[in-house]
Amino acid sequence: MLRAEPAAPAREEDGKFFDAEGNPTYRIKADGTVDWYTYSGFRRYHGDCHSCHGPDGAGSTYAPALADSLKNMTYQQFTEVVIQGRQVARSGNTSVMPSFGTNQNVVCYMDDIYVYLRARAEGALNRGRPEKRDEKPQAAKDAEATCLGGG
Repeated sequence: MLRAEPAAPAREEDGKFFDAEGNPTYRIKADGTVDWYTYSGFRRYHGDCHSCHGPDGAGSTYAPALADSLKNMTYQQFTEVVIQGRQVARSGNTSVMPSFGTNQNVVCYMDDIYVYLRARAEGALNRGRPEKRDEKPQAAKDAEATCLGGG
């Protein structure tokens, strides 16, 4: 399941991991177990993003491979594009990324989707559903309930 030696997160807070700059990141244990948020990102990505961007962030004829895009995109840029959408014109061809700023199934799990795609971009996670995952932390349950209006 692992392809590259994953970078160690700089810090952890309630089961969520961050790099030295404070951006969300993943944690993959030596046995291939992914943190909850990376697993959740896989699920959320395949719920709302894969129909355009292809399975596992690998791209399609319709939209770019996000596993490649994240190699050159910051966390801030990623969230701006997802929330605001964007239009790109190249060689007489225009592609449109719609805004997902009002889609709670995306916005409430933005960090999860990002860390999943980051793990794919950095070569730390192969295609397909992660075989092993950490349990869902209480902080994730609380944040989900608050964001979705149930808490």
